Amino acid sequence: MGRAFVYVIVGGGVAAGYAALEFARRGVAHGELCIISEESVAPYERPALSKGYLLPEAPARLPAFHTCVGANDERLTQKWYKENGIELVLGTRVKSADVRRKTLITATGETISYKILIIATGARALKLEEFGVRGSDAENVCYLRNLADANRLVGVMQNCSGGNAVVIGGGYVGMECAAALATNRIKVTMVFPEAHCMARLFTPKIAEFYENYYNSKGVEFIKGNVLTSFENDSDGKVKAVILKDGTRLPADMVVVGIGIRPNTGLFEGQLHLEKGGIKVNGRMQTSNASVYAVGDVAAFPVKLFGNEIRRLEHVDSARRTARHAVAVIMAPTTGDLDYLPFFYSRVFTLSWQFYGDNIGEAIHYGDFSSGRFGAYWIYKGVIVGAFLEGGSRDDYEAIANAVRLKATVKDIPELKRAGIEFAFRVSEQAAPENGLLVEKPIYTKYAAAGVVLALSIASVAYWYGRRRRVW
Repeated sequence: MGRAFVYVIVGGGVAAGYAALEFARRGVAHGELCIISEESVAPYERPALSKGYLLPEAPARLPAFHTCVGANDERLTQKWYKENGIELVLGTRVKSADVRRKTLITATGETISYKILIIATGARALKLEEFGVRGSDAENVCYLRNLADANRLVGVMQNCSGGNAVVIGGGYVGMECAAALATNRIKVTMVFPEAHCMARLFTPKIAEFYENYYNSKGVEFIKGNVLTSFENDSDGKVKAVILKDGTRLPADMVVVGIGIRPNTGLFEGQLHLEKGGIKVNGRMQTSNASVYAVGDVAAFPVKLFGNEIRRLEHVDSARRTARHAVAVIMAPTTGDLDYLPFFYSRVFTLSWQFYGDNIGEAIHYGDFSSGRFGAYWIYKGVIVGAFLEGGSRDDYEAIANAVRLKATVKDIPELKRAGIEFAFRVSEQAAPENGLLVEKPIYTKYAAAGVVLALSIASVAYWYGRRRRVW
């Protein structure tokens, strides 16, 4: 037995939800679209799992954060999919795919055929066993990638109040989970091999600020070290973590965030791979013209970087690539994606955003002691990246614009002195010349889907004194 659809999305994460909404708005007919997901719920906003979901009071729970609320857009519950004639095949794993025959076979043995396939399989969390460490299946060792992981983490965390937690990894998951654990009155020690936290993005100076802030919240850091083994009690629970240098850390719970690996297995040997993901062109098309890939699994050309192939692990990329793929499918004259890489995080009372690339020389500015600071990355005389902590919506749009325009820097001391004002000057100079519009990032607090805002508005406000800055 089998079923046939015009469009099939494999994967039920963020990208699938945003693709579904785009399909619906572009007039997909009832019965044409199917989403196959291993999870038992409709697509949801994964960032909530390491933020609101872990709060001790009034935590976020479904259906509150189904996609696409992360873009201040519609909330797509299972009822919405039904009303829009979109088939949700939940709790179902695809065990094989044949892109030549345009068929998928599920773990239940059902064959599902398609005309157009969108791969939105995302990525999986790397496990300690892949690095030679056994025992991560203990009931108080947690990973965080999906709703089931989050539910397990919440259960373990609630039984650990006042206890000790060891967080393995100093990246996104590690930093956000450590903040959540500390908020839940758990003593946290973070362990990672790098010289500082968020080593793939932060400079040492930026990292120092966040590490000091975390210290003030009771979080300790052990850097340049790795986990080698667990010490377990008679019930099999982890009671201590043993590090490479012999350090023993008592642990009532362990959270592991050591990276992810794209889920490409179904398509290896059938589609071209690059940068660990499925290679696509600027239209999100794979080496097979009837197959598209979006989100964490997709490696796509970034125009800003001379069409260098990048695989970006962030929710904003998942949202935008999904929408663009559907736009291309439904309106074939759609051009190539022009994406500005964007990352953000919110922990405790802090909130930062980053745009572009962190290559070249980093120029810091602002007052680190007050938490009002930023940085520009300069490569070959132009700004290629920008970071800002504690900015306003206008501030973030300004630094994004400076990166998108590849603003030229002739005087580094002046850039450091001007700080955020440099970005506003760039906007003011560019807007009259080319009617510049800046596309807003799709992120939870500020975004409005599909909206652009003329930066000239911000600069007018600045020049009339409504936004006086001291940094």
